[in-house]
Amino acid sequence: MTETGVIDLFNEAKIIYPEKEVDAKEKTWYEHPAFKGVFLKDLVTGKDTGGQFSCHVVKIEKWCEVGSHSHDVQWEFNEAIEGYGVFILGDKEIRFTPGYSFATPPGVAHTVVAEGQDLYLLAKFVPAL
Repeated sequence: MTETGVIDLFNEAKIIYPEKEVDAKEKTWYEHPAFKGVFLKDLVTGKDTGGQFSCHVVKIEKWCEVGSHSHDVQWEFNEAIEGYGVFILGDKEIRFTPGYSFATPPGVAHTVVAEGQDLYLLAKFVPAL
């Protein structure tokens, strides 16, 4: 998998905890179990934070989507870091580019569609996934 642009910063960065440092490039991409063309890289997991928080880079290949879903207890905060697409949040459909962020409360259905190019999001969950 080859990335260019802003996503390179996340692939080459360090995740710094009080007691350790982790190279993001050592974290592996894996395919989302439910959505074709969607890949994840776990930067911070619930195991790292005692279940309090998690953070993941999400790659959605062009014309693919993270289909409609919701989370029972997690707030989800997505930041668009590269690419563009459509975010459907409840009954709102928002076209977005890098710099847009979305705060999704528990129980609210949401969908993300990549249009025309691969899309990268930084997804944060409280509590952790």
